[in-house]
Amino acid sequence: MHGTTLNNIEELKNRFDTLKSGKESLLTLLEEAELPELVFNSNAIENSTLTLDETEQILEHQILPPNSSQREVFEAINLGKVNEYLTAKLEKKEALSKEMILLVHGTLLSHINDEFAGCFRKTKEYVRVGKHIAPAPEKLPSLIDNLMADFADESEHILDRIILFHLAFEHIHPFLDGNGRVGRALLNFQLKSVGYPPVIIRNKEKKDYYKALQAYDAKGDTKPFELIFALHLKESFHKRIA
Repeated sequence: MHGTTLNNIEELKNRFDTLKSGKESLLTLLEEAELPELVFNSNAIENSTLTLDETEQILEHQILPPNSSQREVFEAINLGKVNEYLTAKLEKKEALSKEMILLVHGTLLSHINDEFAGCFRKTKEYVRVGKHIAPAPEKLPSLIDNLMADFADESEHILDRIILFHLAFEHIHPFLDGNGRVGRALLNFQLKSVGYPPVIIRNKEKKDYYKALQAYDAKGDTKPFELIFALHLKESFHKRIA
């Protein structure tokens, strides 16, 4: 990430760290209030037709919208459960692990695709995203191990490692379905585990977000996603500092 941008973000984090003392309960309430928006946008990016209001009704009041598809209802419920699971892991100060990633995926696809929920792609299970063909299934074990090792390498700034992890995870596309939602959930887990607030990548920015992923797939270019990431992280800080 560009030095000036990183410095701006670190200045915001310092202000946030100073102001949040004694306001932990308020910050928790804010995150709970943001959950429907986060779930709505992450699912909408993957073409869910549920509205924000419908998502909120499902998550907060267990009210199912008329004529809604069973899959989309479970997508909302399950992503809410993923957030609960990762929040519990944060409270226990558990580090990201391969087992955690599989459990997140298993929770996300429960009652949707139970056959491959919680499983990396297997032999002959290939996926294509636009022009990008994800790596062969037999390469996944070493690719995931390398991904985890690179994230644990503290020679780079944590935000750069979070950015690269997200891009590489989406490039690898380790699952048959659910890669985007898992990747965005893990991104926020990584942010929160080191004291940064979560970010919401919105459905209205889907085109730019996909272009950023494609730039990494095609040329290893991280800059387009860095811009999106920095914009939303600053926005999240400002919401909490205001």
